[in-house]
Amino acid sequence: MFSKVREKALVFAGDTLGALSAAIVALPQLLAFGVVTGLGASAGIWGAIILCVLTAFIGPKVPFISGITGPVTIVIASIMHALQGDVSAVVLILVMAGIIQTILSITAFPSIVKYMPYPVISGFMNGIGVILIILQLNLLFGLNAKSNTLESIHYLVTHLGNFNHDALFIGIITLAIVFLLPKRFPSQVIALVACTLISIQMGLNVERISEISISFPKISFPYSNLHHIITYFHYAVTLAIVLCVESLLTGLVADSLLKTKTSSKRLLFGLGLGNIFCSLTGSLPGVAATMRTVAAINSGATTRLSVLINPLILGILLFKFSGFVAQIPLAVLAGILIKIGFDIIDIKLLKVIRYAPKDDFYVLFLVFILTVFYNLIVAVGAGITFAALLYAKRIADKTKLVSRSVQANGEIIELEKAVEQDYDHKIRIVHIDGQFFFGSATQLISQFDELLGTKYLIIDYSSEDLLDISAIFAFQDILARLKSQKIKVILVLHNEELKKQLEIHGIIAEIGEKHIFDAETDAIDFAKKCLRKKFRRYFTKPLD
Repeated sequence: MFSKVREKALVFAGDTLGALSAAIVALPQLLAFGVVTGLGASAGIWGAIILCVLTAFIGPKVPFISGITGPVTIVIASIMHALQGDVSAVVLILVMAGIIQTILSITAFPSIVKYMPYPVISGFMNGIGVILIILQLNLLFGLNAKSNTLESIHYLVTHLGNFNHDALFIGIITLAIVFLLPKRFPSQVIALVACTLISIQMGLNVERISEISISFPKISFPYSNLHHIITYFHYAVTLAIVLCVESLLTGLVADSLLKTKTSSKRLLFGLGLGNIFCSLTGSLPGVAATMRTVAAINSGATTRLSVLINPLILGILLFKFSGFVAQIPLAVLAGILIKIGFDIIDIKLLKVIRYAPKDDFYVLFLVFILTVFYNLIVAVGAGITFAALLYAKRIADKTKLVSRSVQANGEIIELEKAVEQDYDHKIRIVHIDGQFFFGSATQLISQFDELLGTKYLIIDYSSEDLLDISAIFAFQDILARLKSQKIKVILVLHNEELKKQLEIHGIIAEIGEKHIFDAETDAIDFAKKCLRKKFRRYFTKPLD
């Protein structure tokens, strides 16, 4: 009895300490991300509070500490920029994204994401990190913030001569604290508190948060019609995918630390419903945040009780210190976000990328460039497509024809010499070594051209895999080319399902049922027999 009480007390203590650690990590981030999106610092905190409370009841048992993160911030900020600050339209998109996320949770999408190539993920995260850094440079110099990377760079270059000395001073101190303090210290919180106090005591002329709402946000349904839904749908899909992917990646990390197996569908379902509610209150949606979840687990959190305690701590901090929060300089938030952006960048992969295959580098670079300078969802889609094409090329390059001649017996050798000038009578076997699919089909066609000149061609396809439609068409093209050269095809198949597939597409009928064999030796004997008959007919044919 006593041991059970002690065990529960230890779990409660671990969850409480974990929730406190996560709240300390989350507070400066939530404030900064809220400012970057344009919806305000309080939107970031309230979003995390609402999302954590809901997911504590309907989400998995694993202590996922949720809230807005860097990638989600960049997507929302980009949408806000594209819609020229139309908050009503942005809220509608946030609601739609939550609905899409909930729908995706009951599909196969959660299990498909794990097959996303790592260079795509790394390129995307590196791009997000760089965007986050670029967007903060103007605020660090006390200039007006921009929500687009190219605009931010252009504005910084053209207005650098008018920078705010006070903002840069306090921003540099912030950067020094967050980059130089050992990891065991909550450097972001220390920088937030210390630099805000310094700016107040020195009376620095810097732009501050100024306003933060401590009243509970009210539910408000955004105005919408079919036209708006269709117009904004692609924005909602982009955001929903980012919400899903980042949460699923956090799920993998948490399972690795706790040695558990989380239901990815339940994780997305809980977050989807939570994000719908967050959006209806004008708060920011979020994901299962990796940094906060890891901080909670490393501090002793093991159950979702920590997910419920975390928003209580955030709420106390919000109500107790709202006056102080309003005095936080934007340059301080910029310094904190630059560190967050730096942490997002995949340094581990960058250190070894020169040793990785060139294909991985090409994919990473493509996704990175498109993420930073064009469009997030296009970047991911293009990266996956490009990675798939490069993979197909690698498989196709390994697929080749292996040929060898069949030794004829003495009787045929004499006949061969007699008819050598009339037609080539050599029997040849070709083995399709590798996977015959759309990627290798064209390459194999060209290799068949090099094998023309024989009278009987035995094609031995030993793979157990069925052909895709491109390979079917390529096979038909190969048969047409061989037929035009008056070359007979003998096919050796080791898979009954493949034979049925070729029958459906008429290939068996085109070759002839008697030209289909299960064993290579039977095909060779058949070719020799046919060749003898042709030679006999040749010699018995009357001369003109």
